[in-house]
Amino acid sequence: MAAVDAVIVGGGCVGASVAYHLAEAGYADIVLLEADTLASGSTSKAAGGIRLQHGDALNVRLAQRSLAELMDFEQLTGAEISFRQVGYLFLLSSPSDLAMFGQSVALQQSLGVPVRTLSPEQAGELVPQLRTEDLLGATFCPSDGYATPEAVVQGYAAAARRRGVVIRQGERVRRIVTEHGRVQAVETERGERIATSTVICTAGTGSRAIAATAEVDLPVSPERRRLFFTSHSGGIADDVPLTIDFATGFYFHREGPGLVFGGREVTAEDLMTPATHRLPVIVDAPLTSTWHGDYDMSPDHNAMVGRSAHLEGFYYATGFSGHGFQLSPAVGEHLAELVTGRQPSIDLTPFRVERFAEVGGSRVEPIVV
Repeated sequence: MAAVDAVIVGGGCVGASVAYHLAEAGYADIVLLEADTLASGSTSKAAGGIRLQHGDALNVRLAQRSLAELMDFEQLTGAEISFRQVGYLFLLSSPSDLAMFGQSVALQQSLGVPVRTLSPEQAGELVPQLRTEDLLGATFCPSDGYATPEAVVQGYAAAARRRGVVIRQGERVRRIVTEHGRVQAVETERGERIATSTVICTAGTGSRAIAATAEVDLPVSPERRRLFFTSHSGGIADDVPLTIDFATGFYFHREGPGLVFGGREVTAEDLMTPATHRLPVIVDAPLTSTWHGDYDMSPDHNAMVGRSAHLEGFYYATGFSGHGFQLSPAVGEHLAELVTGRQPSIDLTPFRVERFAEVGGSRVEPIVV
């Protein structure tokens, strides 16, 4: 294949967003390589949550910018993503969580997020089926909600194709070819060599192995999560907020006629203890289906986004720790800005991977489900 301006490795929500935003910025000679099919990795397994309630100011700002694009997604790309802006309700049952969320709410409000704190009784008014007697408080933001991750990927991909981007599925990358500290090419497992001076690695949990072929260390590791679906709604209203019991990680939202729910436990048996405690009606809900995926975890639960300090032409976005889908619009925009040399809309240098080698460089995101 002839030389191209850029190769994107990974066809999930972040990679598709990068392709779209690069094409919008005038880069038409782009190839996106996906090892399987678009959105087949963690993106297709995600619950689809979109929230402004983060504990790191950079994540709040990324979420605000991403939310704005998702709200206009159909106009921008022509794709409908079933975005339901029903809010996020965080349930808090420990003094330490209550204090941490209090600080986070103050931060979020200072950045213009319409979040508010609630009493346990007010949380119960939003979701009457909850057990609330052991809660200390809650937070609620009406701007939050959820959408269909696969639809977002397909929307970005279709819009990118219309702008000239070549998307190749079933194309696994073998290695990134470098010389004298610069990216030279990408080799696929089929033996093809694609000459390029720019590689953008957005391969989720596979990012570390791909980057290692270019002697770049991206310390991302997989953490298994499982989701469940029941066709039984338990009488829960169709517009119920996406509700999270923060101490246990149990969460749920309406999906069609029933509920999607999950947590930190990977088996239904283990999940039922926190689930039935917080939402007793779920004990009578028959499991209709289940699926699992992996969070791409970073050491401090914050993303790694930027350009390599040691390899010219290598860019990356990974380690989102469960936040990749909801932040992907703004992250794709940011990487397009870096690649094209434009002034970044948001300064994400604190998210560069080199932070882990610096004293005090880690930057912890405390609100991880």
